[in-house]
Amino acid sequence: MVVVKRKGNIQIETPRTISLKSLFYCDGKYIKIGKNTIVREYAYIRLYGGSVEIGEDCSINPFCVIYGHGGLFIGNNVRIAAHCTIIPANHIYKDPNKPISQQGETRLGIKIHDDVWIGTGVRILDGVEIGEGSVVAAGSVVVKSIPPYSVVAGVPAKIIKKRKINDMAGESIDNY
Repeated sequence: MVVVKRKGNIQIETPRTISLKSLFYCDGKYIKIGKNTIVREYAYIRLYGGSVEIGEDCSINPFCVIYGHGGLFIGNNVRIAAHCTIIPANHIYKDPNKPISQQGETRLGIKIHDDVWIGTGVRILDGVEIGEGSVVAAGSVVVKSIPPYSVVAGVPAKIIKKRKINDMAGESIDNY
């Protein structure tokens, strides 16, 4: 059975597959999962006071850790490979004279647009927006927003090529 620890609201529309070994911890606003979306075994979704919204025809593969702190929106037809971590929050650590645990955190949120492929082991951090049709290579750490139809790789992730050159006419990739 799917383990659901519930204080908030969970909405699942006619899923294709929600593994009996996945864990939803609804300690925030809500979890919404669109129709025909797959959540594989050992995926972990926890809200930490925020929300997670996953669109239609998506796949969340084994051992993904998905948090909702500042809000996470995942569009339609998004593929998230195994062992990915998505965290819409970050610790504040400016004051070296004060413990990090007492400095609070940012909660800017994360938005992943439609038709995105996120490779295995990717980390996506607070405040990031991933544009439609983008690909994030395995093992990348995404700390800045990615324009549509980009292929990014590395730590930190950087654009290595475009999927649609015409969509970027006149737009500098240095801003991302």
